[in-house]
Amino acid sequence: MSVEMQLSRIIISEIHDSQIIYLREVHGNRQFPIVIGIFEATSIDRRVKGYQAARPLTHDLIVNVIERLHGKPDSVVISGLKEGTYYAVLRVRRDDELIEIDSRPSDAIAVAVTCDPPLPIFVSEDVLLEALNDPGA
Repeated sequence: MSVEMQLSRIIISEIHDSQIIYLREVHGNRQFPIVIGIFEATSIDRRVKGYQAARPLTHDLIVNVIERLHGKPDSVVISGLKEGTYYAVLRVRRDDELIEIDSRPSDAIAVAVTCDPPLPIFVSEDVLLEALNDPGA
């Protein structure tokens, strides 16, 4: 079972290599952080703030490629947590098929916020419980 989440905070630090995003439950109050890189954090932050680059950035390119190949970005699912590393898939619908593409959560979320409207983000209930119970996750 998966829980729908939304991006609730982005913390960008100029003095650290790791940045943090927080996902919060859409129909509840649970939330948890994910540590990501500066590039992905900046990309997510720009999209959330409505910044449009003059030329396509990496996550724009991913969305454009999916659409040019007659797919439609569908959703993001954070499906695993192993040794403090989150695992995700970007779901793409093409014809009647739902294709799951292995992705880092940060890239999948950056693609999600690049889409208009933004894609829904889901987290496996097991992953959510583990993240909430493991402060080192």
